[in-house]
Amino acid sequence: MPTRAKMAAMSPEQAVREDLAAAFRWAARLELHEAVANHFSAAVPGTASSFLLNPKGRHFSRIRASELLVLDAGRAGQTEPDPAADPSAWYLHGHLHRRVARARVVLHTHMRYTTALACLAYFELLMLDQNACRFHRRVAYDRQYSGIALADHEGERVAKLLGDEHDVLFLGNHGVIVIGETVAEAFDQLYYLERAAELQVLAMSTGRALDVIDDETAALACGQWRAYPDVAVQHFAAIREILDEDSPEYKQ
Repeated sequence: MPTRAKMAAMSPEQAVREDLAAAFRWAARLELHEAVANHFSAAVPGTASSFLLNPKGRHFSRIRASELLVLDAGRAGQTEPDPAADPSAWYLHGHLHRRVARARVVLHTHMRYTTALACLAYFELLMLDQNACRFHRRVAYDRQYSGIALADHEGERVAKLLGDEHDVLFLGNHGVIVIGETVAEAFDQLYYLERAAELQVLAMSTGRALDVIDDETAALACGQWRAYPDVAVQHFAAIREILDEDSPEYKQ
């Protein structure tokens, strides 16, 4: 991690660029990505509607901070995608940043176990373990697969589904979207969501009856998760410490 002096000298935008680049690199190591098809974005601090997005065709494992595109969510619905950006990323992320104020960071993946649940009829993330309880009543579901998001109306539709209370949107037959206030928060949620989904798929594969946690206890555990001090910050600091040692070029 950068020293305090370096962090003080670093611009807010550069800090977010480095965090987002680290998130791409770590997602690749955990195989949460899908070649060059998925996208992460983050609002640029101090701007009204600018956001950072990975460039079209760049592999998650190679992304550097300086390569991230700067796009204007205020133009979502009014302009065609930037040629350097993947069109589906523009239509989804542009409208999410424009229409969902709390979506400062938007992570969209087709990660394996979460997507497996999204391919089941009437799927739902069940409160089976402590990790799942973190998402109690925070998940929205899109059960209407409409093909690749290549039009403004699809971005608008997806943004509405998140509503005012949800941080996770399961996209039926597609993947997942996770939003957060910071890169650390959003990535921490993405990680634990996939762990909870993996546990559910494994439990279902036994063919035995599932012991679902009752609603009251799940709500209690969710509150405990959200109040637990610095979970996301510490997790992401550890990730960046590893990357600083063996792949420091992500910050360039």
